[in-house]
Order: sequence, then C-alpha cells, then structure tokens
Amino acid sequence: MPAGIFISFEGSEGCGKSTQIGLLRERVLATGQSVEVLREPGGTEVGEEIRHLLQHAKAGHGMMPEAELLLFAASRAQIVREKIRPLLEAGCLVILDRFLDSTTVYQGMARGLDLPSVRAINAFATGGTLPHRTIVLDMDASVAWNRIHASGRELDRMESQPLEFFEKVRQGYQELAAQEPQRIHLVDAARSPEEVHADVWNLWLEAQTHGV
Repeated sequence: MPAGIFISFEGSEGCGKSTQIGLLRERVLATGQSVEVLREPGGTEVGEEIRHLLQHAKAGHGMMPEAELLLFAASRAQIVREKIRPLLEAGCLVILDRFLDSTTVYQGMARGLDLPSVRAINAFATGGTLPHRTIVLDMDASVAWNRIHASGRELDRMESQPLEFFEKVRQGYQELAAQEPQRIHLVDAARSPEEVHADVWNLWLEAQTHGV
C-alpha cells in the first residue's frame, strides 16, 4: 500500500484554517481517498487534556513560556506516534491543524524563546516526522486580530494576545516560508474562501505528485 501524505495548515488565529481544512477534506473524500483531520495541541486523549490546560484552564493563565513550549511538545510527541505515523502507513491523507511550525513561530519567534532550543525540542517530539506540505494562510495581522475580536465568543489564551503578538506571528511564518520554500507555502488568505481553496487544492495535487 502506498504511504499516505501529510499536510499541515498554519497561520495566525482568524486566518480561516478551519474553513480551508474542511473544504480540502470534503473534496479529497469525494475522490475516494481516505482522510483524517487532526488538531494540535490535541488529537489524542493525552493531547486533548494538554490542549485544555494550554488554552482554557484557569491554571494555565500564569504559564511560563518554557512550560508552554514543553506542553506543546508533549502533545506533539503523542500524536505523531499514536495517530500520524499509523495513518500514513495505512495510506491515509493526514491533515493537521497546526504542527511544529506553530511552536517555532509562537514560542520561539513571538515569545522570544531560544530558537535552537525550540528546534531541538521540536525535533525530539516529532522524531523526524514532517509534513510533505505546510500551507500557511497569510493575512494582515490587524485583519486577523479584528476578525477574532469581532466574533463575539470567549477567546482562548492565544486569541487574547495583543495585536503586536499577531504581527510577530505573521512575520515568523513569512521567515519560515523563506527558509523552507519546498515544504512551506504562503497562501494569500485575504481573498474569498473559493480563491484560497483553489491554491490549497493545487498544493495538494503537487504533494500527490512530488511530496512522497
């Protein structure tokens, strides 16, 4: 059986990841291909407990950046071994809502933690498992920030960050895309969902041909 393909979606809060993941999932399913959508942090029982602590639990509000980094890595180590690798071995398309690049950008570049240490922890957690394609939905930071704050719902810890943090996140993803152009692709997320999806679909087709 051919190995599966692993695609991750990245971007700041409010960039439209959920919409684009849903559109890709439905279109690929219509072709008869098996698809599994997972999220980070989360995706496993262990990961979902960590996600609650990171995003919603009152105890997490005073969390140090170093602790935050290690909790993300713990969730990642679990999902790679429990879910991602077996699914890829079974020939499935694995779509992941965030992966190691989020940690590099959010904890390393935006929070200012030592980047070599962040990369080393990421490498240990993933054990060499990387996406074939990473799609970064790129959007002006102020637009994404305003979209989140206009939603009317309760915001989690990351969504509640100031605009300056969102700007650092966007810049971080742009830097990563420049460093790894073969894997990481910026997609203009300011357009209509249909226009964005057209680019996402082309990247999926490219991954099928060249990604593995």
